Amino acid sequence: MKGRRVWEIGGFISGAVLIVFGAVALYMGINGYQTVGDELSKEQIVGGSDMAPAEIQKAASEAGLPATIELPTCDVVDETIDTGNEARCFAQYMRIHALEASGGLTYAQMGRFQSAEPDDPAGTSDEAAAAKDESGNPISNGARNLWITETALATALNVSYMAEQISIFSIVVGVALILTGIGLVILALAVFGRYESRKEALGT
Repeated sequence: MKGRRVWEIGGFISGAVLIVFGAVALYMGINGYQTVGDELSKEQIVGGSDMAPAEIQKAASEAGLPATIELPTCDVVDETIDTGNEARCFAQYMRIHALEASGGLTYAQMGRFQSAEPDDPAGTSDEAAAAKDESGNPISNGARNLWITETALATALNVSYMAEQISIFSIVVGVALILTGIGLVILALAVFGRYESRKEALGT
């Protein structure tokens, strides 16, 4: 009988603990989700007129980008960016814009300095072959610097997407923990009730 009582009490305690943990996870998930939206809204980001699949495909073709480059399939034209999914979509379009400016070259494919031909986005890492300013110093590669800015902004937007997904996962886990805890409490109550009924039936 003592062992049965321990199991009953253990069921109640386990259920209560799971319900508490679930409530905390649910609160943190909802709070995190709202925070992502609030912080994105503060930046006043709005999707550009070319941030639609058909428009970006046309722009990429005019820029001569290779067909192997994966283009975004989402649409945020004139939309306020205030969710993680929209932030990720915006970041994808930013990458294509950077590729259009660099002639399809990524950061690692460009040199640190502007080459003697200003229209060449590839640039050069050879100071001797680089274009010089009035002081004789090599001029930095503008297209490469653009990639640095794009990478920083896109990373921030992608982090927003990741944070939102983690928040959603936390909400799901919180609900699951609460339901599991309630189930354990109900099970413990059912077992305890059946045991008490049997005692009464036996007159003990």
